[in-house]
Amino acid sequence: MNHAISGAAAWVAVTGAVPLLATGVYPLDPVGVVAGATVCAGAALLPDADHHSATISRSVPILGPLTARTIGALSGGHRHGAHSPVAVLLVAAAAWALAALTVPVDAIGRFDPGTVAIGAGLGTAALTAFAVKARDLVESWLTAWLAGIALGLFIVVVAPEQVAWFPLAVTLGFVAHLAGDALTTGGLPGLLWPWVPRPPEIVGDIPLLNRLWLPNGYLALPLLGDTGSWREKAFGGLLTLYCTLGLGYELLRLVGLDRLLER
Repeated sequence: MNHAISGAAAWVAVTGAVPLLATGVYPLDPVGVVAGATVCAGAALLPDADHHSATISRSVPILGPLTARTIGALSGGHRHGAHSPVAVLLVAAAAWALAALTVPVDAIGRFDPGTVAIGAGLGTAALTAFAVKARDLVESWLTAWLAGIALGLFIVVVAPEQVAWFPLAVTLGFVAHLAGDALTTGGLPGLLWPWVPRPPEIVGDIPLLNRLWLPNGYLALPLLGDTGSWREKAFGGLLTLYCTLGLGYELLRLVGLDRLLER
């Protein structure tokens, strides 16, 4: 499954206001929904930074592959530490720290922001670049980074009030990725990583349980089958349709055309 679309879908579900489609548990204005969906989509790619061929490893020459190999080595390889609750806590803390990183800025005429959330801006730029490239919305990484920088500047300069949702978007996207992996036969290392207890031999003889608690100790709820299966692709297609409807409606809200639909 394309993890980027799962992150975007999770954000729309939590923050959107699409009739019958979104819960609006954390309702935002259309700008927050659309921009946050992009950030959340990029954050949903972060767990796979432990893999040398992941999207993030190709984002920047030399530094990208080096970062992926370092994360993979520190976490124990692909689908190990970077796919655990420990990683969720670390990423959430890093996102909050980025959001809190600000720099004072002198007034320019009537424009006097006081401070600029430089951390959230940089984070938004990077995650947007990852998202648009992963979804093949642009052809080159240069274009992806330009798009990311544009959204990052918009968030911190034009709409600084939007910075508040940045940590939530990053954390939700990361968790969405883990949820997607848990639904495949590969599973996840569980809640107790780095301790991954293996099941006793008798579990291997119990038909259903042996698919939930794997021989390597991983836990799975394999409703989507193997990675790349038709079920996973079909689910990804449904999420894409959901995002298209949800974000399309938010764009209509942004320009005020949603009232016409309600009539």
